[in-house]
Amino acid sequence: MKLAVIAHDGKKAEMVAFLLEYKDHLKKVEIVATGTTGGHAERAGLHVHRFLSGPLGGDAQIAALAAEKKLDMVFFFRDPMDKHPHEPDVQMLMRICDVHNIPLATNPASARLMMDTLLTKF
Repeated sequence: MKLAVIAHDGKKAEMVAFLLEYKDHLKKVEIVATGTTGGHAERAGLHVHRFLSGPLGGDAQIAALAAEKKLDMVFFFRDPMDKHPHEPDVQMLMRICDVHNIPLATNPASARLMMDTLLTKF
């Protein structure tokens, strides 16, 4: 299983805390991340493959994986209260997930539902 994780600046700590809740289960999962989010995850002790930072093209790199059906899930903790200059990239990633039927969680509640459902099935 391959999981992509992305978080806006105001949500990075929340993403890392979420991932640490599932740390034991994620040992069997290949995690890819945008650069800065991945750096935070690595400092917390998680193994991730890092792409570019989101504004520098990391969102697009992850969208390319989704378009090639090389991702099983995407967790993108978005900060709806802040402006993001790379919002077109964010919208493109979300569209690609919809087009290719890839589960996308944009907040911890939806990510938790996805993880808990996955854990009960396997």
